[in-house]
Amino acid sequence: MRRLARLAALALALVVLTGATPTPTPTETPTVREREYWIADLGIDKAWAATKGKGVTIAVLDKGIVEGPPAFAGVVGGADMSGVGAPNGRKPVDVKERDHGSWVASMAAARDTGDQGEMIGVAPEASLLSVSLGFGDLAAVPFDEQVAKGIVWAVDHGADIINLSFTTGRQSWPESWDDAFLYAMTHDVLIVVAAGNRGSGTTSVGAPATIPGVLTVGGVDPKGKASVEASTQGITIGVAAPSEELLGIGADGTLSVWPGTSGAAPIVAGVAALVEAAHPGISAIDVMNRIIKTAKKPADVSKVPDPLYGYGVIDAHAAVTADVPSVTKNPMGDLAAWVKVNRRQEAGPLPTQTAAPVEVPPLPPVETQPEAGSSFLPSAEELRTGTLPLFALCGAGILVVLGVIAAVRRARSARVRR
Repeated sequence: MRRLARLAALALALVVLTGATPTPTPTETPTVREREYWIADLGIDKAWAATKGKGVTIAVLDKGIVEGPPAFAGVVGGADMSGVGAPNGRKPVDVKERDHGSWVASMAAARDTGDQGEMIGVAPEASLLSVSLGFGDLAAVPFDEQVAKGIVWAVDHGADIINLSFTTGRQSWPESWDDAFLYAMTHDVLIVVAAGNRGSGTTSVGAPATIPGVLTVGGVDPKGKASVEASTQGITIGVAAPSEELLGIGADGTLSVWPGTSGAAPIVAGVAALVEAAHPGISAIDVMNRIIKTAKKPADVSKVPDPLYGYGVIDAHAAVTADVPSVTKNPMGDLAAWVKVNRRQEAGPLPTQTAAPVEVPPLPPVETQPEAGSSFLPSAEELRTGTLPLFALCGAGILVVLGVIAAVRRARSARVRR
């Protein structure tokens, strides 16, 4: 004990003599790029060796991508479907959540400014289309109609990928969406959809995540485990991507931390852009197939697709570089077949006559029957065989009875006279 005290006193004396003061070990603050953990964890940085998405266009159907921040220099067009936004789709429609559309867009394709303190998107060289939607009472147009028209507009204006980071909370969808989604699919456009979040009240996937043929994205935490609050579950989930501790550039150009599959979906949309750019001419269903077939199945998942992870957590590098055979059918379902079975179809044209009519000979004339008499009067046959003999017998019987009565009376009279 005394030895330890002497050593402490000696150390203090040395500090006093040298004038040195102990300093704490400096803690380095991670850069914004380092905080984007999904870039390295999903192999996105390795995929950038092949491409950064140049030549591919992602349409973001959301609350509008704001104008101004350099990160959104890749926006090449847009439109408003709500009736209350800007014609170019760049005015955030929602006042309370006006950052949402910009956050989504920055996750997918924020431009690379070269500054490690600035956010970069998954596909930083991809182009963006801003299609603004109004949710609830904010819009002058019904939401179902906005979505249908927005998808068609995006397809007609060059979208290769459409990102939908919203849910209706219901499994069914309006019939108007059938034609719109089929329009995109038949024009070889991939639709990426967020699964929804339990923290927002979504316990299971709802439309549009329930529509056959779309790529639905569930969420995981930074460790790759299914997120409890920032995801949901359902048999239509195709893959999973990070949905916690995400970054996003807001409407005012500042950086925010946010959660949800609304951010997981544009990560996958960005990876899809990398795949399309690396494989020119590839079909949308092959892009989807590459993403789900190269996803990493979690260790505790025995069978895929899994209601939490789908086919697994997305692997961008493998999706871009792996040898994956081409497919001829959408691996996430056939919307056209679903519509044929579940929607009432209009009757087709009547069949045309293929043979001459056959002439049928006329039927023989109908034999006339004698008019029936009254049912209360006897027929001639009945009179001859029944009624007349009955009258004769009755008459004879009456005469016999009368004779007997007369004889009895004469007998009685004779007794009285005696």
